[in-house]
Amino acid sequence: MMRFDSRERLPDAWRGAVIALGNFDGFHRGHQAVAGAAIAWARELGRPAIIATFDPHPVRHFAPAAPPFRLTTLDQRQALFAAAGADAMLVFHFDAALAATSAEQFVGDLLADRLGAAAVVTGQDFTFGRARGGNVDVLARLGAEIGLLTRAVGPVAADGEVISSSRIRDALVAGDPVTATQLMTRPFAIAARVQHGDKVGRTIGFRTANCDLGDYLRPRYGIYAVTARLGDGRVLKGAANLGVRPMFDPPKELLEPHFFDFAEDIYDQPIEVALHHFLRPEWKFDSLDAMMEQIGRDCDKARELLAAI
Repeated sequence: MMRFDSRERLPDAWRGAVIALGNFDGFHRGHQAVAGAAIAWARELGRPAIIATFDPHPVRHFAPAAPPFRLTTLDQRQALFAAAGADAMLVFHFDAALAATSAEQFVGDLLADRLGAAAVVTGQDFTFGRARGGNVDVLARLGAEIGLLTRAVGPVAADGEVISSSRIRDALVAGDPVTATQLMTRPFAIAARVQHGDKVGRTIGFRTANCDLGDYLRPRYGIYAVTARLGDGRVLKGAANLGVRPMFDPPKELLEPHFFDFAEDIYDQPIEVALHHFLRPEWKFDSLDAMMEQIGRDCDKARELLAAI
């Protein structure tokens, strides 16, 4: 799948595309509705379908000290966009220059001139331009003046509440990955490279694949039933500690999955760990023996919960 940078002129073969425009972090059911409408429209018109996203997230530009909150990396979004049927991904690099761009410049100079878009699809709550000076009504008006077609897709609800990235983040922080899965149509997953750790896991019979959490949102600290996809496509099942390991000094924030019936060396290899069920919070035990007994129970529970996968 092609990946384009909005700071560069789109190649001639890709001009005239229908662009789904939004942030799309998490690519939840609401985002999928916007992307699906753009792809269907592109097929109807015989034009390329491009899904656009913003990176870094605008919040990171305006509030650089904000705690980590990302649900997906760019690479994960690209894979999700491809699976949805898009032909390419477009990345709007959010920096001071883009933040200072007026709504009129965003539509005329960026969408129409530099990118050559024929049509744009957004969610109804989409805003753009300096100080959020543009919305779907402004986009429709400015687009009509230059021949840029526009459509807005309404929100998607679940259990009487609009699906949003914020709602998914709230569920994960509350230790409810099941709800996050329902809203995104897939589990929240952390992609990382397996790093060397303190080698404690192998000494207590539960070898782990240590992963840094990077810029991802921090879900509730605790023990999870997980699956993981290796770089070669194999899927493993396991139980993972996500947190600061209160039994060990110094505290170190990590995602530490232990995989069932697996003992291969996967250091420095890419892995994507999906959180399916929250089992319990992190605990500080009276002894290593007590901790090992509980880990055994955690693994049994995880096996039970993951049996249907």
